Amino acid sequence: MDQKNQFLSAPTAARTFGFFVDGQWKDGAEHFERASPGHGTPVTRTVRCTIDDLNAAVAAARRAFEDRRWAGLSGAARGSVLLRVAEILRRRRDEIAYWEALENGKPISQARGEIDHCIACFEVGAGAARMLHGDSFNSLGDDLFGMVLREPIGVVGLITPWNFPFLILCERVPFILASGCTMVVKPSEVTAATTLLLAEVLAEAGLPAGVYNVITGSGRTIGQALSEHPDVDMLSFTGSTAVGRSCVHAAADSNFKKLGLELGGKNPIIVFADSDLEDAADGAAFGISFNTGQCCVSSSRLIVERSVAAKFEKLLVEKMKKIRVGDPLDERTQVGAITTEAQNATILDYIEKGKAGGAKLLTGGAAVDLGRGQYIAPTLFSGVSSDMAIARDEIFGPVLCSMHFDTVEEAIQLANDTVYGLAASVWTKNIDKALTVSRRVRAGRFWVNTIMAGGPEMPLGGFKQSGWGREAGIYGVEEYTQVKSVHVEIGKRTHWIA
Repeated sequence: MDQKNQFLSAPTAARTFGFFVDGQWKDGAEHFERASPGHGTPVTRTVRCTIDDLNAAVAAARRAFEDRRWAGLSGAARGSVLLRVAEILRRRRDEIAYWEALENGKPISQARGEIDHCIACFEVGAGAARMLHGDSFNSLGDDLFGMVLREPIGVVGLITPWNFPFLILCERVPFILASGCTMVVKPSEVTAATTLLLAEVLAEAGLPAGVYNVITGSGRTIGQALSEHPDVDMLSFTGSTAVGRSCVHAAADSNFKKLGLELGGKNPIIVFADSDLEDAADGAAFGISFNTGQCCVSSSRLIVERSVAAKFEKLLVEKMKKIRVGDPLDERTQVGAITTEAQNATILDYIEKGKAGGAKLLTGGAAVDLGRGQYIAPTLFSGVSSDMAIARDEIFGPVLCSMHFDTVEEAIQLANDTVYGLAASVWTKNIDKALTVSRRVRAGRFWVNTIMAGGPEMPLGGFKQSGWGREAGIYGVEEYTQVKSVHVEIGKRTHWIA
């Protein structure tokens, strides 16, 4: 059996993982067993770490930072390690994608594509490590020279979510490492496997012990303790806006640690009558169905020009009905399983709210019975108003609501009528409309005539209640640094005391 086919069937028994601290694998007294959302059978078993385990991980990261075993290396040396990581990920691509699909429920083909993106993240991070620089000021007079240094912020706590366990991890780790920081990672307890596999990869690539540490356990205990920890210099959190708000309180109540927050989104896709409607419909179907809509940048609000709304919605329904919902390990599957039972119930509840609130269900709107696992059909509502719950709340599922507009100004107003500002897209053949809308819609990531596109060179992050800070590329490296001003006296200083 070739390696690719080896990773196309569910395991017969759960795989047990330890946790990773100071370059060593450790076990614990209690464990968490994870069942695959696509198959309903146990696939992984991870440790329920204790607060003592967390403290040991933070202490290891602090030692590794203070003795400069990583920060003291040149950018070129750090970059070389990151390039080796990319090489190893390329070799282990199918294996890592397999565990990602099993725990998360996403299609195996999508998971493989995400690993490719992760490889690119480490390659871009390697280049960024060599390019990080400060500034100088030669304008302070003949007797003073100024330098501005960018220094790694220190120990970073990284809390990652269950919707893109490896992708979001790899949109942060290479850039944290490029800056010279050390870290303690707390993945979601339901999707921890690939975060632990990355520990193997990093160790093989030559990353010094203590630089990357992984603690597993619940968000309410380990995640909360990490956000409150007084010896963590920065916390990077990806998840809901509600939990992000608690991270802000924890930072203020502990040591005023710096925060990077990627939070919720209720993202608009604006379709003008002059666009390629076939292309836009495909983009809208993809934008809401990708990763079963469990994606912070999912395009969950369709804002379509009234003159073509009926035609466009009909075209969109035809496309959404063709989407293949199925087993995550089936290479033909386009939409996999809903990751958790709680999220599955939440999505179905919002669908019922949409029906009860007067929205018109055009397609989907129900669970898909495949005999095992939890699946929901891509869903489209029309006749939606901005005050409906399905239009205002982040559902985090494959539920798209359609609203109509007549003018460019109205489209912009509808797009901005949300507390979120993570992503948006516009579809038009008119460059004036495209530029006007992209400038005035308040979102951190914007697409014109495409969706879910981009590379790790580009920054990502939100406006408004979608978060603080930016990830990826040189912007992402700078996020994990702090600026120091150095003033150098030239010649002899004039004495203050005569």
